[in-house]
Amino acid sequence: MKILQAAITGDSHFQVQSSGIISVVLPDDNQGSRHQKFILALPSGHTVLVAHNIDIAPRIPDVIEGMSVQFYGEYVWNNKGGIIHWTHRDPKNKHIHGWLKA
Repeated sequence: MKILQAAITGDSHFQVQSSGIISVVLPDDNQGSRHQKFILALPSGHTVLVAHNIDIAPRIPDVIEGMSVQFYGEYVWNNKGGIIHWTHRDPKNKHIHGWLKA
């Protein structure tokens, strides 16, 4: 899995499509652009933070731990396992559009 390899090597800023199970639902980040946040456990066992911009795209309703989520977005490395963002369309059409499906 490219995400697991990137988490080890520190590779970052590439598009990825996968799915996972929500292991932790976090409070929304309301600083600047608002983001719905949760941690996904991927099939490899690796976890990533999903930061979904809810100023641009609708939030996933009724998220709960154990819910399955499919995603297409940009992976960004950090020392906690990485972040998936750009899980929405880009209103300026300068970035690849992403999505979330629950």
